[in-house]
Parts: sequence; structure tokens; C-alpha cells
Amino acid sequence: MLKPRIGIRPIIDGRWGGVRESLEEQTMNMAHAAAKLISENLRYPDGTPVECVIGCTTIGSGAEAAKVAEQFSTENVVATLSVTPCWCYGTETFDMDPNTIKAVWGFNGTERPGAVYLAAVLAAHAQRGLPAFSIYGHDVQDASDTTVPADVAEKILRFARGAVAVGWMKNKAYVNIGAIAMGIAGSYCDADVLQKYLGLRAEWVDEVEILRRIKIGIYDQEEYEKALAWVKANCPEGFDKNAGKDLPEVITKSKVVPADKDWEFIVKMTLVMRDILYGNPKLDEMGWHEEALGRNAVAGGFQGQRQWTDWLPNADFTEAIMASTFDWNGPKAPTPFATENDVCNGISMLLGTLISGSAPCFHDVRTYWSPEACERVTGVKPEGVAAGGFIHLINSGATALDGSGASKNEKGEGCMKPFWEMTDADRDACLKATDWCRADYQYFRGGGFSSHFRCQAEMPVTMLRFNIVEGVGPVLQIAEGWTADLPDAVYNAINPRTDPTWPTTWFAPRLTGEGAFKDVYSVMANWGANHGVTVYGHVGADLITVASMLRIPVSMHNVPEDKIYRPHSWASFGTIDTQAADYAACKAYGPLYR
Repeated sequence: MLKPRIGIRPIIDGRWGGVRESLEEQTMNMAHAAAKLISENLRYPDGTPVECVIGCTTIGSGAEAAKVAEQFSTENVVATLSVTPCWCYGTETFDMDPNTIKAVWGFNGTERPGAVYLAAVLAAHAQRGLPAFSIYGHDVQDASDTTVPADVAEKILRFARGAVAVGWMKNKAYVNIGAIAMGIAGSYCDADVLQKYLGLRAEWVDEVEILRRIKIGIYDQEEYEKALAWVKANCPEGFDKNAGKDLPEVITKSKVVPADKDWEFIVKMTLVMRDILYGNPKLDEMGWHEEALGRNAVAGGFQGQRQWTDWLPNADFTEAIMASTFDWNGPKAPTPFATENDVCNGISMLLGTLISGSAPCFHDVRTYWSPEACERVTGVKPEGVAAGGFIHLINSGATALDGSGASKNEKGEGCMKPFWEMTDADRDACLKATDWCRADYQYFRGGGFSSHFRCQAEMPVTMLRFNIVEGVGPVLQIAEGWTADLPDAVYNAINPRTDPTWPTTWFAPRLTGEGAFKDVYSVMANWGANHGVTVYGHVGADLITVASMLRIPVSMHNVPEDKIYRPHSWASFGTIDTQAADYAACKAYGPLYR
């Protein structure tokens, strides 16, 4: 696989006879410094360092710009970073490829006017309808200074991180297994939106394909035995809320897989769904050549309710383990895989994990608890990050195990990690924090198991949601905040009110005192759907950047103003009301892919 790369374009004053020659070394040093910064600090979703391609020549003319463009065309360059310490010829040297994402770093120095070129070329980008990000250091540097200032590095990395996310999605597929669950609008897969805004191919596979493969044996039998043994050793069953209930015949007749055979069936369907998305060379060895190909997926979702779950085990285990950073084979990249095939939340999972590197946690945005209501019901007034109230994030049993917060950082604090940093101790802690409660037969007649944990870590997280609005198109919502570790008295009183077999996370957004973040209630009231996703860290600024690359406006966020980084031409749509400018710019430029 040729991974999406960042092309570094060294731009130079084209005047030979002393000027250009004197700038060659400094210009190439900037290019190499930028490439080194990116490759040493960013990784692809598979854990390998992000790759950069440096132009084969400095660019002082249109002919040299074309030569570098030809070089990049064979290297899967999805974004270009033009760097220069000096004046250069704007439209003769700029990146005019409409298919690349663009940034320009103009060196802040007094010996040569790199800032003048930066301003001139950004004007050209705006005039030609080719948005570019501006990178300009806050403090003047000496010409001999080869360091990359911290503020410049932050912008370069934010740009490159977003560009790699965009490139990683391009030409891959979102695979719908099943169709629409329970009339949930997010489950309607809008293939046009996915294609034009994200570069994704929408594919559909009927749920009956899972049954076909299980019945015929189209899965790796050896891996099945390994996975089943791992599940039995590491996934203890929790309490059974069906025990002792006199269930009506319509429920008892509906469960066709015996309860003591649930795990066998669930492990098989997990292997099958993974193979549908990614393929499996083992199937090719077995003679199933078409099935071995997979669907070139980067994300997917499973309908489940109700045509499947009314008679077969639910996919809570499948969805939870696919989104986690490990399974029976060890550490792995998480798969954004949406419960109820909520495609909009699946895209939220995808964007979140590409930007953060952490497992995406699928949630119902279930209940806002005011401090007063919490104290009335539990006798405890919340404190700390939850002092202003909190939102109960809970899902019907399908949340990545990383969301337990059981992994530990170097300070011994609960956290979530990229899969390449997960240790055996981290994995074991997440497994120990989770048990698997049998599904409520009144809702899931076919049975199954829910990942049941209580997040007891106070972690920085970002909640996000991708919505589609008629007349606007796709929009993104972002809320940075923290998971809260509330006392047992709160958990024991509140958790049973919904479903005690499901995983619980308490979320406290960071408040600004204004708009949607005036208070916690306002965050809940302005959220665009019943689902949301959390990923580790405060990554809202990076999400805003990648949204601007995709021409998706951000409808609400609580990211500090000085961290917002969008293409320079967004300022021409207004600088006082930046949200309105974002909407106007995204509308004017249109989706990234036409």
C-alpha cells in the first residue's frame, strides 16, 4: 500500500547569478527540517511513521514547479507544504494542483522577505480558489537559525495530521452491514455525502451474508478456536438480568441460538464481519477467492436491531472488540464500527480515531444530570470537573474496552493509548475492568452480551458528532471535556435507572459561559443526535482543521480561539464572526471531492 504522503516543496528566488545560489542550502534545510518534524512526531493509523517526499529540486519557476508536481504524482502525495526563507515568484511557484491540500511556511526573518512571499502567494491561492494554510512564526529568526519554532511546529503538525487523515480515508469504503436500525436517521447512509465530502465509497452487505459464511464455514477455523479460547479466558460473564423472569412466549420462542452456545456464534460472526470489511488471505487458501478480498473498508457499521437481534445474538461484543486497540491476536488498530449502523456516528468514530490515534468510543448521549438533580437522587452533590453537572454517556453494550480508562500513563493516571503504546498490563487492565452481561431478552430476544464497565478515570476527552442537515450538508459538533469519576453512591443510584448491564461514562464538557457551552445543559440541548463519540485527549483544534480541509463547517465547539487553524482565505469571509465565516467558506468552496 502506497500510504498518503506529505510533499515538501522548497520554494526559492529564481534569480541566478548569486541570489538563488546563496539560498539553496537554507531553503533545503527548511524542507528537511519540516520533513523530519513530521516523520518523527506523526504516525499513520497502522502505527508507522508518516512519510514525506521532498521535491527533487528547489522551485524558482513554473518549469520547476511542474517537475516537482510530476514527481509527486507518482508518490501518492495528498498534501503539500511549501517552504521558503525568501521572496519568490507567487503564481509561478505555487501548488496549482486542485487535488492536493496546501500549506505555506514563510520564514520570519529580516535578511530575506519570506513573509512577503507568504502573503503574496496566499493572495494568489485565494484568488485562484485554491485554499492554503498559512504558517508564519511569531518571532523573528536569524537566517542561520535552522530550528523550527514551537508555534510553527504546532501548525505544521496540525496541518500534516489533518492531511494524513484525509488521505487515509480517500478511496476506501464505509461498509453498511444491514441497513437502517429502528428508524434512526443517522443509519440512512448518504452515499453522495460520503463520496463528495470524505472520498469514501459506500458499500452494503446484507446481514444474511454473515449467516451464509457461518453455515458454510467461510472463516479461519484455527483463528476461531484461538479467539474462542481467548474469550473464555478473558471475558467473564456478568450478571444476568433475565434470571428469574417469567418471559412471554414471543420472547422465549425467538431465541434460536441456545444460551450456552452464544459465545461460539458471537465469535464466528465477529470473525466474519472483520473479514467482510478487510478480507483475509486465509480464505483465499480455502478457495474462497472473492470473500478473501474484503471491501477495502476503513469503517463500517452493523444494523442489528431489530431484524437480527429479534432472534440472533447481538453484535455488542463484535462492535466493542473491533473498536478496541487489542483482541486475541494482540495490539491492533481500532476499527470504527458503528452500533445500529449509525453511519453519522461511524464517520464521527472514523474522524476521531484518525486524529487522536485512540479507540473511538460509541455512546448514547443519554441524560443531563444537573448538580441539583444528582443531589436529590443520590444525596451527593457532584464536585470537581462535574461540579456544574454532567452528561451520562451510555450505550447498549458496545463501547471499546479502552473507554474504561484502565490503561495507565507514566504518571499512573487512567488514560487511553494508541495501539502501538498498549502494553500487556494495559490490555489486561481493560479486560479486568470489563465483564459481559447477558443482553436483556425483552429488548434483544436473540441474546448476546454487553461490554459492562464503569469508567473510573478522569481523562481529557473530546466528544464529536457528524450530522447531515438539509440545506446545509454535513456539519461537525465538537465538545472538549473530561470523563468524571463519581462516587459509588452516585453510580449505584443512577446507573440502574437506565440499564445496569451497559458501560457507563460520565462526561463533563469544558464550559465557556457562552452559547452552546454556557452550561452543561446547553451542551446537551444543542447536541445534534442521540449518539456521540469520545476519543482521548483534547483534539478539537485538530478536528476543526480537518473539517476545514473537507469543507465541513463546525456548528459548535469549545476550542480556544487561538488554537483554531483553518485555511488563510477563511479570513476573507469574515474575521469577527468566525463561525459564520466557516459556513460561508465551506459553502463557497464546496466539498473536497466533486
